[in-house]
Amino acid sequence: MNGDSLPIGRRVAYLRARRKLSQQSFADRLGKSKSWVDKVERGARRLERVSTIRDIATVLRVDAATLLGGDAQPVEVAERSEGVARIRGALSTYEMALGRPSGHRPVMVPDRLAREVEHAWITYQHARYPHLAELLPKLLTEVHRAHAQDPEASRLALVEAYRVTAALLVKLDETSLAWLAADRAMSAATGDRVMLACAAVQLGQVLRALGRARSVMLAAAYQIAPPDLGAGAPQELSLCGSLLVQAALTAAGEGNDRAAGDLLDEAAEMAPRIGDGHDYFRTAFGPTAVELARVAAAVELGDGSEAIARHEKAIRRDGWRWLPAEHRAAHLVDTARAYLHVDDAANAARMLMQADSIASAEVRHRPAVREVVAQVARDQHAPATIVQLAIGLGLV
Repeated sequence: MNGDSLPIGRRVAYLRARRKLSQQSFADRLGKSKSWVDKVERGARRLERVSTIRDIATVLRVDAATLLGGDAQPVEVAERSEGVARIRGALSTYEMALGRPSGHRPVMVPDRLAREVEHAWITYQHARYPHLAELLPKLLTEVHRAHAQDPEASRLALVEAYRVTAALLVKLDETSLAWLAADRAMSAATGDRVMLACAAVQLGQVLRALGRARSVMLAAAYQIAPPDLGAGAPQELSLCGSLLVQAALTAAGEGNDRAAGDLLDEAAEMAPRIGDGHDYFRTAFGPTAVELARVAAAVELGDGSEAIARHEKAIRRDGWRWLPAEHRAAHLVDTARAYLHVDDAANAARMLMQADSIASAEVRHRPAVREVVAQVARDQHAPATIVQLAIGLGLV
């Protein structure tokens, strides 16, 4: 019998019978009535509390994940570790420094390389992180080989490959390795103000995770900023605005609400000149993105009520549905944290389940988000859906 295919009630019945326990003796060990056990096994009563699920698992001598049909060793953790190891290996090659591509196969032509980089970014924006972790080692190898043969022709592809690598590694909480990728992007972009600003966006993500980014982001923002905002190209304004947002979120993380507000106001002045629905240089910058950044800043500053109020307005904007799935799911996680600030576990769980439906890897593969899931699931008022997700992920 495949226990994983059974509903939880029937799984309890199967495991109870395997332990040669009658319903009455099982109920006695749990401190419940025989009627309660019978309703659970028939599916007439739902198991909603973590403590109850743990008690049942203890009596049945199984782990909670097995009781819910999950793996005792969460596959997400193993996949993440293997993917990061392969990316680390790809970043450890030095064909560029040696000046020639290794091997005898032909170097990928620039157009094909650009398409592969584009595909990697799309994969990232759809939050398909495990798949991207599979793609990146080969992509990095190809851009290294191309750069060794023709540095100038492959320069943009190299910068973009490092950018998307850094972006993924930040998501996976691999900050040191992300810093290496972002630093290489900055080095490869040196001398080109646009490429340098692009690389600085990812450097800002890394430095935010390390708690020191504001001065670097502001320097990069003002370097790319046009002298006259009214005459600035939307591409430049998108980069400048994104860098200002990064600086603002860093200020919020430092507890500097005034600086965060001023920088977001500055970004907000640029956003209408671009509008929503654009994604210049993979920034997704626009009016709605700035509003979501205000939510994230409020969360960092510990103002859950402000964050929730801004969230409710932001998701009613037309620009909300035009944002990448990764961006929307990450915002919903921020909002879940805001609900935790106001002790509302039910709505925090609702946000997490919505994020999971939009981009499941954002919830299931990001260590920081998994911690939020575990925190919500441990709350006595947490709904069954989030409890089952947490247990299935091996978090409680």
